Amino acid sequence: MNKPGIVTAIPRSRYKFGEFTVTVLGNIESNDGIDYHHIMAVVRGNDPEPGLYITAEQAGPGVTEGGDLAMRIIMRDGDGIIGSSNAWCDRDVFVDEALTLVSKILNLSDEVPTS
Repeated sequence: MNKPGIVTAIPRSRYKFGEFTVTVLGNIESNDGIDYHHIMAVVRGNDPEPGLYITAEQAGPGVTEGGDLAMRIIMRDGDGIIGSSNAWCDRDVFVDEALTLVSKILNLSDEVPTS
């Protein structure tokens, strides 16, 4: 998995979502050359490593059609940019959209995230 190269970050919020723990990080310093605005890390049960990341990161060339931040999904079998938006600068907007994606990806439609 091509996970984010997090050097330091501040946990901003945590959620319980079914059997998963979701942590939203801010003030991120990385060593992979990517400027992260937010990172959502999703951990299953007692697994020591996240199996899913959703990031709001500075969009690269050709990705800024919808805004300056790109949303990327990173899973064990690959990663990809799903869009760009300036709205993801707002942590609450990012969290709402990222939790919706987590629900779809992990088939948690019957679950409600709790903080």
